[in-house]
Amino acid sequence: MAKRNNEHISISDALKEFVETHKLETGLNKVNVADAWAKLMGNGVSNYTTSLKLERDILYVSLSSSVLREELGYGKEKIINLLNEELGKPIVKKLILR
Repeated sequence: MAKRNNEHISISDALKEFVETHKLETGLNKVNVADAWAKLMGNGVSNYTTSLKLERDILYVSLSSSVLREELGYGKEKIINLLNEELGKPIVKKLILR
């Protein structure tokens, strides 16, 4: 049974404690990365994105356009920096475009 705290804590602290206790951070990171990708890349790139997969610190992005894949390949470092800035912590260290 979970322990009960009699002291008052904020909702954000309670959620952080819940995520840490149940080891849900990796799953939340995957969802947050997908949301950040869609937000930063916009509809144009998102329409050609077929799948996103975060494994450890590597983000695998499958694209249906070879031209777009080649174009994004030139700015991998910038994309990684933008994603990590949006997420607020360095989650993505390497980007692989497929």
